Amino acid sequence: MNVALRRPMSIEEFLDWESRQELRHEFDGFRALAMTGGTAAHASIQANLLAALVPRLRGKQCRAYGSELKLRLAGTVRYPDALVMCVPVARDAVFVTEPSVVFEILSASSTHQDLVVKNSEYRMAPSIQRYVVLEQTHVAALMFARLGEEWVSTTVSGADGVLSLPEIAIEISLAELYADIDLGNYE
Repeated sequence: MNVALRRPMSIEEFLDWESRQELRHEFDGFRALAMTGGTAAHASIQANLLAALVPRLRGKQCRAYGSELKLRLAGTVRYPDALVMCVPVARDAVFVTEPSVVFEILSASSTHQDLVVKNSEYRMAPSIQRYVVLEQTHVAALMFARLGEEWVSTTVSGADGVLSLPEIAIEISLAELYADIDLGNYE
């Protein structure tokens, strides 16, 4: 039996290939992974997050971007739900490499990827100072912050919870991020 062995794609091959695709794909260092559709809750949390970040950062050095912009790390390409850049980004850039803060919104299918795989990747990127994972089923966030060479995690939950983001000198209440979202029995 003959089995064709495929070599892993390089990151440059992936970027070239993906630029010709109709759908977005992430790259895990070996293969392209199709991005799946999200839920209304996911889209609402993301919209609320960007609506909170943009005015707080206006007039400052840092800028917020949504999931249209790729994050290229050492060997991988991701589409975070949001990220904050504190270095200039070219107007025609399709990817960035040095975010200060990265946000992901959990879903049932992405929990392992977001909490384990991406968490590890983001920790290896020297520019990333904070990684914030927002729950989709209840009002809560898990924040990972770089303290020197170590990372510490903090859980923030409930409508009175506040995300303190000293790296970009702002705070955002969880009530604002989850406003007008029906979480049903999850709250």
